[in-house]
Amino acid sequence: MSSIFEQARQFFAQGLGHYQAGRFKEAERDFAASLALLPGRPSTLTNLGAARLKLGKFEEAADLLEEALAQEPDNPEALGHRATALAELGKQAQALDCIERALALNPALGPAWTLRGSLLKELGRPDEAAAAYEQAIARGADVELNSYYLAALRGDELPEAPPRQYVQSLFDGYADGFEEHLVEVLNYRAPTILVDELRRMQRRFGSALDLGCGTGLCGLLLKPLSQTLHGVDLSGNMVERAVARGVYDAVEQADVARYLAGTQQRYDLVLAADVFIYVGALEPVFAGVARVMPTDGVFCFSVEACEEGPDFALRPSLRYAHSLAYIRRLAGEYAFDIQATTAHAIREDQGVPIPGIFAWLVRR
Repeated sequence: MSSIFEQARQFFAQGLGHYQAGRFKEAERDFAASLALLPGRPSTLTNLGAARLKLGKFEEAADLLEEALAQEPDNPEALGHRATALAELGKQAQALDCIERALALNPALGPAWTLRGSLLKELGRPDEAAAAYEQAIARGADVELNSYYLAALRGDELPEAPPRQYVQSLFDGYADGFEEHLVEVLNYRAPTILVDELRRMQRRFGSALDLGCGTGLCGLLLKPLSQTLHGVDLSGNMVERAVARGVYDAVEQADVARYLAGTQQRYDLVLAADVFIYVGALEPVFAGVARVMPTDGVFCFSVEACEEGPDFALRPSLRYAHSLAYIRRLAGEYAFDIQATTAHAIREDQGVPIPGIFAWLVRR
């Protein structure tokens, strides 16, 4: 028996090391091995649930954490992880109950206050959500992230860009089922609208760059129009799927503005489909595209539309919207001529079309 216990303890320790280093597949393997040797241990169930949560296995994670809580109902860590899993499964009310139980046990859990704020926002309780984000900051949670959430609720102190970790974790977790959700649920057509206009130009491009390439939806459409095709995306999981798609000559994991500022590549076509909703201020992107693009190159993109007053605004959805006046001003400042713009729904949100602007610019 002692030998089995030692083996289980060793697997558990290895799992902790992998988890802390961000190697979640390896952590899952070792926690599962430990659990197989000593079934039912709450600490192992909790940590295996946490690893599966990181891997996007939300249903499995929720079940494991429920089993852990059956034995230790007052375990704040298991409650917090289960709340996250339930939130990812769309069970906001149940998730809120879990996170409030965790905070009743330990009010000092800053990230738990952040999750409580997000759940309250989704449940239509914005004032309570704002108070939770303020508590999160007071309890030592990420200031930049919680300030971003507060700005989206209140519309004041507009940040010029979202926190990098927010965008990266959002799309790392969104990679599985990403395309199906976009096309079938959100009625997403931005790549088709952008590329249809490029086809009407009757041009073939020597080199193209797909900014925020995601899993490669645009790549499939762009490949016939360009001799070489590169992609760039902040999410490592998205990059993996784009590479596996086999349509890109190269894909790099990077922030789009930083990539454009540093790359030695040159592109006569740059496309960004529904990317700038996670960028905010577009000056660095326009400067970068101007840097890498020769005369007569094409820069096309879509944005969520906002009124002509502000250059851009941060919506409660945590997405940025941009005005046509702002696009026109940036085009002039960075030596682009506007060949065409059109208004079109960029996607749907709960069945409601979200107004968008599509633009095709040519480098002077």
